[in-house]
Amino acid sequence: MLKNKTALITGGARGIGRGIALKMAENGANIALVYRGSQEQANKTQLELTDLGVKAEIYQCDVADFDATKKLVQDVIKDFGTFEILVNNAGITRDKLLIAMKEDDFDAVINTNLKGAFNMTKHAGSHLLKKRCGRIVNISSISGMMGNIGQCNYSAAKAGLIGLTKSSAKEMALRGVTCNAIAPGFIKTDMTDALKPEIIEKILKNTPLNRFGSIEDIANMCVYLSSDLAGYITGEVIKIDGGLYI
Repeated sequence: MLKNKTALITGGARGIGRGIALKMAENGANIALVYRGSQEQANKTQLELTDLGVKAEIYQCDVADFDATKKLVQDVIKDFGTFEILVNNAGITRDKLLIAMKEDDFDAVINTNLKGAFNMTKHAGSHLLKKRCGRIVNISSISGMMGNIGQCNYSAAKAGLIGLTKSSAKEMALRGVTCNAIAPGFIKTDMTDALKPEIIEKILKNTPLNRFGSIEDIANMCVYLSSDLAGYITGEVIKIDGGLYI
């Protein structure tokens, strides 16, 4: 489905980003994988990708850094010649109740989760606009649509990402570039595995499908939105939440 295409994926070394990278590689895409922290984990994911028979390179970059993201895009073009897909997945959490949240807690999450997506969309988007084709997929969150206790910073960033998605979609449409967002609900990851049983019970009670989603649920939609099959879809926010927010 993505053969002969290259995907630039931020936050791709672990979790949902890793799952997206692997699923795209399974569908034939070459992968430019961006990470900020663990080089060991990034190296491991790179090996998994190359084992699938595609080209995969890793790049350490803090997406909150405007100049660093500009250089990142230039490096990817140098290494791959071009790319057709951008997935803005990089994100952090610093959960606290608003009354206890420090300014740095708010700024750090906004800078990575929202400004980071702006930085990447601006620099990578310029390349896609010149190509007159491309796909941008932003990983937002159901928290950006309905809010969540203890996540004023995260919810604000993810809500802002939805606005960025819609505006970018309108600006880029005439050049053949689509921009969509995925809003995951509760997905089974290391983070949700650490939740207390009573919290899990409450979440499942409010989720009509009565289960957590899988990373593959997100990855499958990301592949679809990045493919030629989704050429007439842009500016959409697709919830993958088991019916949590209906």
